[in-house]
Amino acid sequence: MPDIVKISVRALVEYVYRSGSIDSGFRTINTLTEGTKAHQKVQKDYAELDRKEVYVSEEILYNDLLFVIDGRCDGLLRENHHVTIDEIKSTAGELSAITPQTYPVHWAQAKCYAYMVAKEEGLERIQVQLTYVQVQSEERKRFVLEASFEELKQFIHDMVKAYFPYAQLKHRHEQARDASIRELEFPFEKYREGQRKLAGAVYKSIADGKKLFAKAPTGIGKTISTIFPSVKAIGEGLLGRILYLTAKTITRTAAEEAYALLRSRGLHIHVVTITAKEKVCFLEEMRCSKEHCPYADGYYDRINEALLDMLSSESLMTRAVIEQYARKHEVCPFEFALDAAYAADAMICDYNYVFDLRVSLKRLFEEQKRHTVLLIDEAHNLVDRAREMYSSELNKSDFLTIQREYKGRNGELHSAAKKINDYFIALRKQIGENKTEVTKDLPKPLIELLEAFTAVSERILASAGAGGADAGLLLDVHFAAAGFIRIAKLYDERYVTYAESIRNNVSIKLFCLDPSNLLKQMGKGYRSHIFFSATLSPLNFYMDMLGGDLEADFSAAIPSPFSSEQLDVHIEPLSTRYRHREETKGPIVQLIHQQVKNRPGNYLAFFPSYEYMNNAYERFNVLDGEMNTMIQASGMSEEDREGFLAAFDAGAKQTLIAFAVMGGIFSEGIDLVGDRLTGVIIVGVGLPQVCLERNIMKDYFDAAGKNGFDYAYVYPGMNKVLQAGGRLIRSEQDRGSLLLIDDRYLQPHYRRLLPPEWEA
Repeated sequence: MPDIVKISVRALVEYVYRSGSIDSGFRTINTLTEGTKAHQKVQKDYAELDRKEVYVSEEILYNDLLFVIDGRCDGLLRENHHVTIDEIKSTAGELSAITPQTYPVHWAQAKCYAYMVAKEEGLERIQVQLTYVQVQSEERKRFVLEASFEELKQFIHDMVKAYFPYAQLKHRHEQARDASIRELEFPFEKYREGQRKLAGAVYKSIADGKKLFAKAPTGIGKTISTIFPSVKAIGEGLLGRILYLTAKTITRTAAEEAYALLRSRGLHIHVVTITAKEKVCFLEEMRCSKEHCPYADGYYDRINEALLDMLSSESLMTRAVIEQYARKHEVCPFEFALDAAYAADAMICDYNYVFDLRVSLKRLFEEQKRHTVLLIDEAHNLVDRAREMYSSELNKSDFLTIQREYKGRNGELHSAAKKINDYFIALRKQIGENKTEVTKDLPKPLIELLEAFTAVSERILASAGAGGADAGLLLDVHFAAAGFIRIAKLYDERYVTYAESIRNNVSIKLFCLDPSNLLKQMGKGYRSHIFFSATLSPLNFYMDMLGGDLEADFSAAIPSPFSSEQLDVHIEPLSTRYRHREETKGPIVQLIHQQVKNRPGNYLAFFPSYEYMNNAYERFNVLDGEMNTMIQASGMSEEDREGFLAAFDAGAKQTLIAFAVMGGIFSEGIDLVGDRLTGVIIVGVGLPQVCLERNIMKDYFDAAGKNGFDYAYVYPGMNKVLQAGGRLIRSEQDRGSLLLIDDRYLQPHYRRLLPPEWEA
């Protein structure tokens, strides 16, 4: 029996027929929704005997592989004994630019459907029709050809032949992968305490198709404990793909190292790391068009060869590997990584590739999702990230600039921008100077003005008529407006609208207070979600905010594998509340100085804000100008961060104290093992500064019957404390001291949020 390769018609034709260049200078943000509407409007005009969304399939044997190809054709039309396959495509561009030769891939898709229908119905000839729809005007343009069954049969067999080298590569890889997984053992001599429990919970969650919320302490080896059982699940046929989602580059590195370790133990696997486009772009100025970028020009003519080369030669495709092959084949490294990721067994990427409506992995079909697990690292970060993803803000100043730039150049765009600017002027008069207005109502009049604006700006951008230095601004404002419209469609009782008038500018924001429902919707279809973090505490809060179900989903709280003797914890009950800071700054600096003097070594001192940190740093240097000190700067480059961490030398003879901000780049995801870090000092309980948004959140959760202050301030703040303190004990050999400075640490409400091993 030949081995089976399943593939959709769309995936087949896109692989074989993709050609040309990348041109992402402008694409409408609503393409998917508008495309669906365009399809439905065409299908409404079908005759009574016509059928829509018709499932078709075919099996084709080529060499040692049996290709099972299937898909859904948009229309199967019958008229005067003629059968016609209708393939509908929507566009934001002008129909006059489309000829029968413009998109060979569309003809290929329609011909595949035509062959399958002709074979099933025993037809000698069949008509193939392409229907193009302009999404704004709803104008239609059609091309029709007639083909014989034999022509279509030859056509689809030629496509399978062209696809075969790639299919054979993937098939052989999967056989080797599955065989290697069967032999794969846990890559350490024994599990750390708690590791086996976490790995078992992950495997069971995947097997049962459930979500798992796991609180697992720092140093337990969470990354390998989630990846290893997921790899095993691929070998058992439960999964086809693993998505490892992170918030920060440094945690991506941990995942890469875990896969590399398994690879060294015999695992045969394809893993791709996706890095942000602006970080991997080879050019000084990122302009994704064939006119400006040689890696975009002809990209699709070279990509298949590039993929075959890299996938046949490499296993772990990190940023460096992607860039190496991208330069070799002259292809865009970002798009290359995405194309490789769709072909890989595992990918490592940012949260937004799954949860953000703008950049999610849209080519991952529902069938593939059902065989994919999401491993969501440092999941506590996803709450605020999701709020950002599902909120949207506009500023008056942007529309005033467009209004001025296009005066006398494009009357329609000038008028549309002026109406929005006038709306903001009226809003400023309504709420008053330097004031704020919060409402639960969606600003529908503004949405209507924005829809009119984007309709005009879209036509200008699609036809490349913007021109001039302001074209980039129009693109940015268009996407901001379209994003606002998109978020408006999600608006419900979990949102508020707030407007701020500050001097001459006015802003309006659709603010997502509770992202749980949208996270649930965006994650729908995946087999399993594994949310894990050392600071997923309190667990009920994070299950609530991340779209969990307290009754149906799994949870696990793994105890620390380290002994209490490894950590010396001391609490100093000095107030760090804003109103007391001036009087306690001096004693706190004295206390820090005493701590580092008594026990020489390397220290990290965390503060609740840059202002507080800078002030303490200055006072400390006045007190002791001899000691080696460092301070975190805002907007540090990767080189600066590496230099900061490199200063923590285990063999240094002089004591080092580094001042950093809680919740910042040095408070989570860094490993300073052994004597590289002697102690951590945490000043305050990490509460976010009192502000409008946090107070809106507090009121919302109070009204929902929850403790609003805890949800808006205490839990996010204490999470920063736990993350900062977690830098200290990273292995069984580590020892260290933890100094907590704040009187609230002695209050039961805060104390019970501390881990048991922090008992002073």
